[in-house]
Order: sequence, then structure tokens, then C-alpha cells
Amino acid sequence: MTQAQSLRTLLTQDRLLMAAGAYDVISARLVEEAGFPLVYYSGGVSAGALGYPDFGLRTLTEMVMQLEGVCRAVSVPVIADAEAGFGTVLNVVRMIQEYERIGVAGLHIEDQDLPRRCGHLGGKVLVSAQDHAAKIRAAVENRTHAETVIIARIDAIAVNGVDDAMARADTYLEAGADLLFFEAFESIKQMEKICQRFVKVPLVVNMVEGGKTPFLPAQDLLELGFRVVIYPVTAVLAATYQMKKVLKTLRDTGTTQGTWHEMLPFAEVFNGLLGWDQALSFIDHYSGKKEENEKRRK
Repeated sequence: MTQAQSLRTLLTQDRLLMAAGAYDVISARLVEEAGFPLVYYSGGVSAGALGYPDFGLRTLTEMVMQLEGVCRAVSVPVIADAEAGFGTVLNVVRMIQEYERIGVAGLHIEDQDLPRRCGHLGGKVLVSAQDHAAKIRAAVENRTHAETVIIARIDAIAVNGVDDAMARADTYLEAGADLLFFEAFESIKQMEKICQRFVKVPLVVNMVEGGKTPFLPAQDLLELGFRVVIYPVTAVLAATYQMKKVLKTLRDTGTTQGTWHEMLPFAEVFNGLLGWDQALSFIDHYSGKKEENEKRRK
């Protein structure tokens, strides 16, 4: 079963699928280790690896290079940010081919115009619903695997209001979108209205610490009617806080020993999460050292 097929199977289950955000291979493996059924890969967070803000400056090639390692590192489906498709409908076709090649199970394309920005920032500009529907249709009709999940992200709530967002959603569903992702809800009332309007369509909701959307517990989101919830910045905010704390301790005291209890052991990260044990065992097997060591033990 491919990861896309696995995602489709998960979507048939009567539960809320929680997808914690990863920003690199280590964080992706920690998400899987924690028991999440999905890994989410945010374009906004990955932009930080290049030193750029989330304003559409990253190219498709750069995104694929970062995303490929994450897809390879985990055994659960990965849902990835595809921004606005990285250009025209031609770029969307290349994007879907590249994402499928590296094993992305699902992806979302947003209806922002350039310069695009984080969905929880002000000043967003939208393309027409027809132009975005063309990108959704291009992705749907040119995916290699019918199971690959195409998610239409709608950024209209903050720009034109809920009614325009719902009208756009209808257009994107007609174009073939599998799921709908309404970005940056501003109230629970808006969330209720859209969940009641799209009862038969799987809905994605974005939980951003400090963002515009009310940060609700997973059970509340399930009861509202959402099927997938993504937490794009949770891991990076937590990691940044801890790194800042430990680095300050190192600078001020000249040692990290006082914070070791707040850090994962060296062996757990490098031998476990990064697979040094498996690599060394593989080398020993093909170099003959494994057999030699076994003979010595006898």
C-alpha cells in the first residue's frame, strides 16, 4: 500500500486525524514516534532553512530537496504544503509529479496571489476562483496516482469573508478537490457555519499557536466536524524555545551540564533517530567484521 493509499484509508475512519508539523528529518521521526498518524510539512517553516520569510521566495526545487528526506524518514503518510502551486498551471503539473515521485501522500494548494504570505498574516491578495480552480483541476488530472490527495486551501475568509470562501470552495470541489482547507478562521461561529455547510466533505483545520484561529482541543474540533487538523509550527516553536534556553546557559556558564536533563541523550538522537546503529551494522556485515566479532565471542 502506498502512503497515498494509506492516507485515503485513514480518511475513511470516523476520527480526527492529527498531523503534527515537521521541519526536518529529526522532527518528522519524533512526530511518528509520538504516535501521530500523519506528518505535516509546512512551507512556512521550511522557508526558515533557507533564511527567507514565508513570502513565496522558495522554489519548487528547494522545497522538494527538503521534503524528500522527510518522506523517506517516516513510514506514515506526509501531507505537504504546495503553496500556490509554484507558478502557473504548468508549474502545478511539475509540482504534482515531483511531490508524487518523493512519496508525498497529500498536498494543499492555496488561492493566494503573489507575493503570497502566511495565512495568519494580514494583507493577503487572492487570485480569482476560476484561476485557482484551474490549478486544482491541473493537479487532479495530471497526478500519476489517483490516490494522491489534493486539498484546496481557501484564504478568502480574512479577505472577502465566509460567504465568498464557501462559494470558492464549491468551485474547487467542482474542479476535483478531495478535501477543503479553510485557512485562518477568526471565530468558532465561522468554524461551525462552514462545518455545517460542508458536512459530506472532509475538512482540514489549521491550529497555529498565536494565530488568528481559536486554538481548540482536538475533541472539540472533531465534534465540530473537522477530519484533519494540522499543527504546522508546534515543533519548531518548542524546539526554538529550548535551543534558545540551552544556548544562553552555555554562553553564560561555559557548560551545558546543568541542562543535560532537558536534552535527549546523544545515543538516542544519533543512534536512534538518525540511524547510526543500523548504518554501522550494515557496514560491519558487508566488511566481514560482524562475522569476526561473532567468532571472537564464541
